[in-house]
Amino acid sequence: MIRVQAQDFDVGAEIDAMAAGNTHIGGIASFVGYVRDLNDGNTVSAITLEHYPGMTERRLNEIEQEAQRRWLLEDALIIHRYGRLEPGDRIVLVVTASAHRQAAFNATMFLMDWLKTEAPFWKLEATGDGEHWVEAREADDIAADKWKQKN
Repeated sequence: MIRVQAQDFDVGAEIDAMAAGNTHIGGIASFVGYVRDLNDGNTVSAITLEHYPGMTERRLNEIEQEAQRRWLLEDALIIHRYGRLEPGDRIVLVVTASAHRQAAFNATMFLMDWLKTEAPFWKLEATGDGEHWVEAREADDIAADKWKQKN
């Protein structure tokens, strides 16, 4: 399931909802991303995440379907926020459920690595030096590339 939304989410409630009634699930893995107050040595007061509605959801769905193709998952959830967020705010939630933990761990790592490089979001960062667009990071590309080799 994919949700792109401005409002916050409740991590525990999302995980509980995924597990409810599904006795095939042996493990759930999750990742929660937060806004940091420091980036590349600059103090961050806020970020604004922008996206193209429709296109974003389609691409996130494709990424989720790729995880479903690669691992035997009972369920997967991606929630990604947009709009103005401040340090300490949650940005993203990725949850995967499977019969065995390794599939859930691997799928969660894959989803986060591909979200960082393949999801059509743009981040405007507000710092003491003004606002600037955040550039892609080589480390994120390297992390995503390792999954491209495992088709």
